[in-house]
Amino acid sequence: MESINHTHSHPNYHPPNNKKSGWFHNLLNPVRNWLDGMPVKNYRIAHVICQVIPCCCPFERNISLFGRTLHIPPLCKLNPLYDEFVGMRFRALSYLADECGEDITKYIC
Repeated sequence: MESINHTHSHPNYHPPNNKKSGWFHNLLNPVRNWLDGMPVKNYRIAHVICQVIPCCCPFERNISLFGRTLHIPPLCKLNPLYDEFVGMRFRALSYLADECGEDITKYIC
């Protein structure tokens, strides 16, 4: 099988910048770094993390008003620390499954 080489450029394409900027995001960087660097190495703490941080956004709802359905989208992405909390929950689930050999299906939606 031949490999395909991409030799031309795309002058109007700019790759997405996932780094958030601004004073508010810079203010939260120490908290982000602390949450990202926090290892999960305790059985009880891992269980608490998995119980406290939900696997899906609890705010997403379908509300029926006057015969019409109103969909409220998940609002968790508005939390500036959302990605760090999801990462912490994943580390806790991985610790429980890999290190403790526990069945984690009760924590999966």
